[in-house]
Amino acid sequence: MKKNGKVKWLLVLALALSMILAACSGGGSSSWEPGDDIDKGKGKGVEGGDLVLAVLSDASSLDPAGSNDVPSSVVQANIYETLVNRDDDNSIVPGLAESWEAIDDTTYEFKLREGVKFHDGEPFNAEAVKANLDRIRDKEVASPRFFLFEMITDVIVKDEHTVQIKTEYPFAPLLAHLSHNGGAMVSPKSIKADYAAMTGDVKAGSVISLNPVGTGYFKFVSWTPGDEIKLARNDDYWGDKAHVDTVTFKVIPESAVRNADLQTGHVHIADPIQPNEVAGINSDSYARVNQKASSSLAYLGFNTEKEPFNDPKVRKAISMLINKEDISEGVYDGFGVLAKGPLAPGIFGFNDKAKPIEYNVEEAKKLLKEAGYENGFKSSIWTNDNPQRQQIAVLVQNELKKVNVEVDIEVMEFGAYLEKTANGEHDMFILGWSNPTGDADYGMYALFHSSQKGNPGNRSFYENKEVDSLLEQGRRESDPDERIKIYNKIQEHLIEDAPMAYLIHTEYLTGVSNKIKGFAIGTDGIYKLKNVQFVEE
Repeated sequence: MKKNGKVKWLLVLALALSMILAACSGGGSSSWEPGDDIDKGKGKGVEGGDLVLAVLSDASSLDPAGSNDVPSSVVQANIYETLVNRDDDNSIVPGLAESWEAIDDTTYEFKLREGVKFHDGEPFNAEAVKANLDRIRDKEVASPRFFLFEMITDVIVKDEHTVQIKTEYPFAPLLAHLSHNGGAMVSPKSIKADYAAMTGDVKAGSVISLNPVGTGYFKFVSWTPGDEIKLARNDDYWGDKAHVDTVTFKVIPESAVRNADLQTGHVHIADPIQPNEVAGINSDSYARVNQKASSSLAYLGFNTEKEPFNDPKVRKAISMLINKEDISEGVYDGFGVLAKGPLAPGIFGFNDKAKPIEYNVEEAKKLLKEAGYENGFKSSIWTNDNPQRQQIAVLVQNELKKVNVEVDIEVMEFGAYLEKTANGEHDMFILGWSNPTGDADYGMYALFHSSQKGNPGNRSFYENKEVDSLLEQGRRESDPDERIKIYNKIQEHLIEDAPMAYLIHTEYLTGVSNKIKGFAIGTDGIYKLKNVQFVEE
């Protein structure tokens, strides 16, 4: 696909700093080729060492029930564990539960691992499972991940290592939801302390977030907000232990600084790598870029409760003014797949036959005239510290000028951005949504059901009774073929209603030092650090 010269010109200033670093990488020779295993040719692994990751954004909470963002999840996933996990083939495999069986259409029984302890010495057992699942469903806790488990009606302790989970109706993706980090197990002692601390001024999750206690292969050491989070290996872990002694997540917003630290060895993993930096890093000898297709969606959202975005004609018109190919090539250098709707290829329920809104300036003008905005209007686009989102905002801003729509771009720190968009203070905004469960329910229920407005995911504040009804049907239908038919209908509604412009399913680009091996990342963007090792020099 040919790159658009105008688009590239618009991005020169935004990309200048990172391009300088890429240009200085030297173009050294290597037998390694893009697409090869990033561990190819590396030496023997050794035990110990202090692993450092340079990340774009800080976590918002270390309570698995207290957040719904990837920067928080990547840390939480190393502290806590879930009853079941998903492997690379999206199959459900054992986690803290050794086995499970369906007792009837609405009851699952789980046999739990014995001898597992939380980091504070508390035993992991059926009572701990009940305490966690009851807490995340407690309306006073107000978890943004409540939607994952709202269909659960009861958690029954059968004996110390046997627990039953009952649902209101047959819920096909229950196991997938239990693999989500929102279902991570927190120490019952921490849960009690958190409830005890809850007052009008102290929100639920404050105690757990400041001192997270799980069963994972790393345990919490410290958190300096805006700077770093440090973990240490759990030497009492029930399974195979991690190799490195410590893991530090350092918040480094500037891509050029992250990459410079990767090159000098001050950090060992840099996330994200900018698309235009990939070739430069791969051509040198200090690191490789791990490429991973993602289940995530990058989107431009509209606040559908605010004028003029309460009119679907306006939303469709703006969607028609976004050239996705320019975004793919000009912003992401082709690393990704253009989005048809909210679901990525490979997600259960993805509609390959969906007809997306196409780039069409003249049709956009007609729709704006019909909506009464022939002369345009003024608005704003909010985004955060993600460089690609900022670049998309610039492209959209320039396209909207063609129809006399003037927009200001406001960039803010990620935590403040999440809070303000959850409160509905925005007009338009650019964000992403990953799909850790691999199911259409997660990819659409939180984003579009009217009960999920704000922090749970529906930051478009979208409401459509028919879509609500279909989303509820999709949850209750047990036949896979019927579920797909339901989700196909939902996606057709969502393309027509355009509560957001569906942009691209990006690739995760992560810089990995040649000093380590064993790193992997999931399609949900969650790092897999248990098997990371330093290699002999």
